[in-house]
Amino acid sequence: MTNQTKARIGVVAGNSLRSLGLIAILEEIVGVAASPLELGEVFGAEGFNLLLLDMNEPVETVIQTITRLRRERPAVKPIVMGEPLSPEQIQAVIGAGAKGFLLQTAGISEISLAVEIVLDGSIWAPRKVLARLVEAGTAGGNIMGPQAGTNQPIEEMLTERERDVLHLLMSGRSNREIGAAMGIEQATVKAHLGRMLRKTRAHNRVELTLRAMEERPDDTE
Repeated sequence: MTNQTKARIGVVAGNSLRSLGLIAILEEIVGVAASPLELGEVFGAEGFNLLLLDMNEPVETVIQTITRLRRERPAVKPIVMGEPLSPEQIQAVIGAGAKGFLLQTAGISEISLAVEIVLDGSIWAPRKVLARLVEAGTAGGNIMGPQAGTNQPIEEMLTERERDVLHLLMSGRSNREIGAAMGIEQATVKAHLGRMLRKTRAHNRVELTLRAMEERPDDTE
């Protein structure tokens, strides 16, 4: 992503210090420009690709906010940050239109990876929630279950190089980190991922990762 096509991220937080901290984290991501917003401004704010909503609100209020955002700003991808919720509550937040959920205690690497994945068109949430979404075929069509005719184990469908990409993907690496680990450009990583998705009929990297993890009986969370 060039400087001319930077993704714009609006940050809503409970206080200015928290907002500045989140903006500092986001601006470490190449191709991202972040700026603070008040919660009441998000519905009228234009030109933002993603909103990071750090909300100390009841889950019902969060869902109402996300539902309104989906209606009034459908092109914007919201990520909610909040206190621990049950898988059912997180699923409800995602179902309302959020593209990600992070705990307010999330670290720099997790926030950065979540933003990159959401900007790339996938969903970021705890694995248990993602597995439920895959099974239900929900989340606005962004995550769906495996297609018919894909019973062959994923790793058997891939070349050795693609398996290397998959293993790094399963360890939570971003495209940039995968490229650095393999000594290739991010564009090459994306090309590998595109071929992998076509071969496996996965709709996005999250579905691909989940299916690969489920095929590993010894995998632990």
